[in-house]
Formats: sequence, structure tokens, C-alpha cells
Amino acid sequence: MADNIPVTIPPTHLLRELGTFKSVARIAVGRHQEPVAMAAGEPVMALPGFGFGDLAMTALRRQLRKAGFTDLKWGLGTNNGDVPTLLLRVIDQLERAAALHEQPLQLVGWSLGGYLAREAARERPDLIKQVITLGSPIKGGPKYTAAASAYKLLGWDLDAIEAKVIERESVSLQTPVTYIWSKRDGVVDWRATQDMDDAGATNIEVDCSHMAMIFDPMVSHIVLSQLRRHLID
Repeated sequence: MADNIPVTIPPTHLLRELGTFKSVARIAVGRHQEPVAMAAGEPVMALPGFGFGDLAMTALRRQLRKAGFTDLKWGLGTNNGDVPTLLLRVIDQLERAAALHEQPLQLVGWSLGGYLAREAARERPDLIKQVITLGSPIKGGPKYTAAASAYKLLGWDLDAIEAKVIERESVSLQTPVTYIWSKRDGVVDWRATQDMDDAGATNIEVDCSHMAMIFDPMVSHIVLSQLRRHLID
């Protein structure tokens, strides 16, 4: 099988998430400690993954604050996986936040939150300056994730969702997107978390589990570096 073709996640892949302890160890030894605040309050919204809410993004948002960004909650409760409904609500939140801060936002989305951020940018590039995804299933929807079985039990047609995802790709992205991905990801097949077709995309590989991406200091360091590249002049 070619490396760029995503595959259905077998249950055994979840064992890769044991690598989360490696990220905890990196915190313990203080690796990749961030410098003092460098941003000037630029707004960044953090979007959680499927089954999680704002609480899951606490560690990442703390790093955003330390770096001088204004960290924004997504404010939509638990991400229930209903992409069509959530996308409309995310765009509404972005409209309000962009108007309040009088500038486009930068978005950091973990897992499904990253897909929502990317699709919001596809529909409303005027509201979003940059998107950073963390292990996000940008190809195939939930088909190539460990949540596939849960979606099937809820009656979702995964093949139809994949077709819809492909259809949306006909509208090109105008917003810069950074895809942070890992071969140690036990939740989303790593082949589905990159965009090798978009010449303007930035794909960055990291060494951590899916669950650790929202608190691993190595990942936070990369996120902050990418955010700083797009600061307002």
C-alpha cells in the first residue's frame, strides 16, 4: 500500500496512545520551554476534538497566553461530531470574535477541531489568518479514525461522508494551513492528517501520540513558532 493512502484504524492502533507518557515525561524535564511573551494580544481560537470541549485545550491555551496571544475558547460545549451543524456554529463564533478584535483570527484545532477550523477557512477566508491542525482527519472524515465504529453505531454513512469531504476539496483553500502529524497517532491514520497536494501547505511531523498533541511541549513549541510567523505587522 502506498504511504499516502489512508487506512482504516484497527483497534490495536490505540496501543500507540501509550506514547502519551513520553510527552508527560517531556513536561517533567522541562523540554522546549517557551520564552517570555512575544505576541501583542493577537487572537487565537483553540478548537477541541471529537468528544471533548474547551477543558481539553487548557494546556495549549495556557501556552498561548504565556506567549502573549489572546486565547479564545470555542465556546460550543462538547464537540459531538456533527460537522455540518458545528461548522455553522463555528463560523458564527468566528464572525463575533473577528468583529470584537477587529482582525482575522488564527485557529489551532485538535483532531476533528482542526478539520472544522480548516473548513471554516474554506468558507470564510476573510475571518481566518491561519489554521494549524493537530492530528486532524482532513481526508475521509471519520472513516480513517478510531471513531469510525462509533459513527457507524450512530447510523452515519462513512462512505457518503468521505464523498462529501472530497467534494468540498473542489473549493481551494486561500488560508495558510499547517498540518502537524505523527506516525505514532493511534486515533487517526497519519496518512489522513497531511495535505501533500496543496503546494501552499506546511506539513510537520512530530513524535507523539494523538492525545498528547494538545499538551506536549514539543508540539506547543511548533504551534507557537507557526503562529508567530503570521503576526500582524
